[in-house]
Amino acid sequence: MTKKNNFPTVRLQDVPMQIPQNGNGGYRPVVLVVDDESVITDSLAAILSQGGYAAISAYDAESALESALLMPPEMLITDVILPGMSGIDLAITIKRIFPDCKIILFSGQASTTDLLNTARQNGHDFELLSKPLHPSVLLTRIAERLAKRKQRTAATV
Repeated sequence: MTKKNNFPTVRLQDVPMQIPQNGNGGYRPVVLVVDDESVITDSLAAILSQGGYAAISAYDAESALESALLMPPEMLITDVILPGMSGIDLAITIKRIFPDCKIILFSGQASTTDLLNTARQNGHDFELLSKPLHPSVLLTRIAERLAKRKQRTAATV
């Protein structure tokens, strides 16, 4: 049985380019993208790279953790449903190791709401976006989340 997705497609050249907010043209925030569907992971990584981010791809939670230890991410974008460790458990682990890392979860399944509610009851407030997601919406959300981090960091200096 094959799964057919009727997601709208956006050509990579139609994804808006982002201008670095910090005035330093060489700075590219590190974003770790995790999904067990390689087409989704690779597409998101290409969109993020075009959008001005240093995107790292991982296809399961274990390799995501290994990548994060080598290059700490400023943001984690992960599917909720992953083989082995769930995306929510991955997000909790990443937050424990890198407390300043921002988290965005995404899912195409309605059943993930229960997992998210359990995480919230345990004190973890993660943003959940639904698949399919337009690239401009994703880039906007990432910029907003990272801007909040930058504002808090500037306030403590």
